[in-house]
Amino acid sequence: QVQLVESGGGLVQAGGSLRLSCAASGRTFSSYAMGWFRQAPGKEREFVAAISWSGGSTYYADSVKGRFTISRDNAKNTVYLQMNSLKPEDTAVYYCAIAPGTYGSGMGRYDYWGQGTQVTVSS
Repeated sequence: QVQLVESGGGLVQAGGSLRLSCAASGRTFSSYAMGWFRQAPGKEREFVAAISWSGGSTYYADSVKGRFTISRDNAKNTVYLQMNSLKPEDTAVYYCAIAPGTYGSGMGRYDYWGQGTQVTVSS
């Protein structure tokens, strides 16, 4: 059984930083692409960032490019999302997900999801 557990969310002022973590178990982590998505109240879930199985390739939504960085540590079965220069519009529940195929922005690529962690950015 695949399990993804996010942590690191919280309340931060605009301009601040947070680092989210997602610990994976139940699958050979280093063989799979990973992604981060977010869902704000009343809005659809949207893509944030993705990383290839090796960590050598990354992909970002335009809204976070230059502010967020996705990375992974295959020895620790963990993927991270470093979020800098946070804005109130970044407020959402953030989810990590694992993809059996190539990384990308489409939710259909991902077959298991974490429970989410709340990020709130105050103005």
